[in-house]
Amino acid sequence: MNAIAPLNLTAKDFGTDQDPRWCPGCGDYAILAQVKKVMPALGVTREKTVFVSGIGCSSRFPYYMNTYGFHSIHGRAPAVATGLKAARPDLTVWVATGDGDALSIGGNHLIHAMRRNVDLKILLFNNRIYGLTKGQVSPTSEMGKKTKSTPLGSIDQPLHPIAVALGSEATFVARTVDVHTKHLEEVIKRAAAHRGTALVEIYQNCNIFNDGAFGYATEKGVKDDNILVLEHGKPLVFGKDRDKGLRFRDGQLEVVKLGDGVTEKDLVVHDEKQENGVLAYMLSRLQHPDFPEPMGVFRAVERPVYEDMLHAQIDDAKRRKGLGDIGKLLLDGPTWTVG
Repeated sequence: MNAIAPLNLTAKDFGTDQDPRWCPGCGDYAILAQVKKVMPALGVTREKTVFVSGIGCSSRFPYYMNTYGFHSIHGRAPAVATGLKAARPDLTVWVATGDGDALSIGGNHLIHAMRRNVDLKILLFNNRIYGLTKGQVSPTSEMGKKTKSTPLGSIDQPLHPIAVALGSEATFVARTVDVHTKHLEEVIKRAAAHRGTALVEIYQNCNIFNDGAFGYATEKGVKDDNILVLEHGKPLVFGKDRDKGLRFRDGQLEVVKLGDGVTEKDLVVHDEKQENGVLAYMLSRLQHPDFPEPMGVFRAVERPVYEDMLHAQIDDAKRRKGLGDIGKLLLDGPTWTVG
């Protein structure tokens, strides 16, 4: 990949005169700050950058970015972004969406954008609740969750965004946390550099309707024992004292403590380039409190992107058949007169 020349701009240049309309303390502020911070380093001008969103708290994002933007309708951001990228492959297209917007009404559109490998950067804000509509259960809410729409507790199995992305053949799949600002910045940079669909799940705290949902992954005293930072080519080690890890046993991942004959050589080595994605999928199923939850890049592989193949087909058709005539096409074949 060619070196990227940073723009002579700052994070402030990517902000707008609109005051963010999020609740004080919302994790969305941290995400917005890191995205604006990353933008100048990507070497893409504001005029060549577009943010597309659906409906939800996260979907206000285009208003706060001094780029082009499209606030679409509920769940349709991946479809709108696909059309835009197909028509204008020269643009860098981002999607800002939430767990309700992307995985409920928008699930079908999200899946097909990922399987096509459209060159989109999808930021999925996951707070495990419907925040904009004031606290109903979402597709990622845990079993037994009591909300205004599930007063007796949810009986739905939650969707796991990382597993959904891997099953849909997304070529870049990652997870980070709103308050892990350095990690969030690095993951966004890597997603931006990837050619193809990049899905980044961001654990985002809704301090009004689901406060502390990810406390186990953010609180200073416990987070190191509850999260596993993925690093390509390195063993899966975690813990405050870096004394625990994951190894294979009987076809499953298990937590082991280093020492007493167990060394890092016994642990699984992370491979984000694994084409079949088996390890990535196994990691996507690990959940607190039984396992540490992985953070970082699960999968990063290269495949042809949708818009390249689409325009190659169009160019080939032009070479073989010429530009065509729309008037002739409309009048060709059987016609009817409607009286």
